[in-house]
Amino acid sequence: MWFVVIGTLLTLLKAFDVALVETSWFWVLSPFAGAVVWWWWADASGYTKRRAMDKMEQKKEERRRKHLVDMGMDERGRRAVKK
Repeated sequence: MWFVVIGTLLTLLKAFDVALVETSWFWVLSPFAGAVVWWWWADASGYTKRRAMDKMEQKKEERRRKHLVDMGMDERGRRAVKK
């Protein structure tokens, strides 16, 4: 994501001649190539899938905790003793 943001910023600066007037378009557009390489690596290595699975596990655990609290049980599934 950061590669895309940086590439967009550099492209806008170059297009409107705000700065980087002497910089070639090759260097201005290179963050987009970095983004492509990053996304390819993330998909090929399974990084993206692991992150999605971790997020699903975290949601499942939070949902489980909430349901246990709603039923009056602790995190181990034991009923709370009322005195």
